[in-house]
Amino acid sequence: MITNNPHRFKIFVDFDGTITRKDVGENMFLKFGDAEKAREIVNRWIEGKINSKQTWIELCETIPSLDLGEFDKFIDEMEIDETFPEFVNYCEEHGHDIFVLSDGLDYYINKILKRHGLERLPLYSNVAEFKDGRIFPVFPYTDEECDRCANCKRNHVINNSADTDVTIYIGDGFSDTCPAQFTDFIFAKKSLLKFCEQNRISYYPFENFKEIITRIDELSKRNRIRKRRQAELNRRAVYLQG
Repeated sequence: MITNNPHRFKIFVDFDGTITRKDVGENMFLKFGDAEKAREIVNRWIEGKINSKQTWIELCETIPSLDLGEFDKFIDEMEIDETFPEFVNYCEEHGHDIFVLSDGLDYYINKILKRHGLERLPLYSNVAEFKDGRIFPVFPYTDEECDRCANCKRNHVINNSADTDVTIYIGDGFSDTCPAQFTDFIFAKKSLLKFCEQNRISYYPFENFKEIITRIDELSKRNRIRKRRQAELNRRAVYLQG
């Protein structure tokens, strides 16, 4: 399909390791939990032995007690890509809708976004609840048919875009491999980049959001944009599932 209105995009951005320089969720368990056990749990998830929801439950169980004061200090030390605020401003100035999709926890995501004046961004993530010094993950966006993410990013992409929209996904990790397959353009690094290469999915490599601004600016100036056929077929298959 070719669209004659290429000037505005629906853009979906991963959080951990994409907006932030480090994977905040991963480092949280390495610092406050049992690091060795946390690595073993994540490996079981990547190998497909447990789903993402079970992974989060087991990871949180490795933290027997969490001091919120110490946790907040840890969060304050997490840096974002310094070019991301510029990217957000660019999107808003040019009418591109931007959504943050994360399989992480809202507690640290909201704090980091607010610290940089970005709390206005639409966010879909898992939820952290605290009781008696323990942290418990809550999953408001699970999908029984698609359990790679505890927070089904695929559904957020589909629910927040129409077939006539040109969609972009930006990510770096294993949880990004599913939603990226439903978008027209992919900006990838690390695990997502490897996945795209292994599965012969077209993508743009990136190191920072300034590079993405340049590429999107080039795309937006085209008279017509050819949407990715396989992404359209993937979306159609979900519609047919009901």
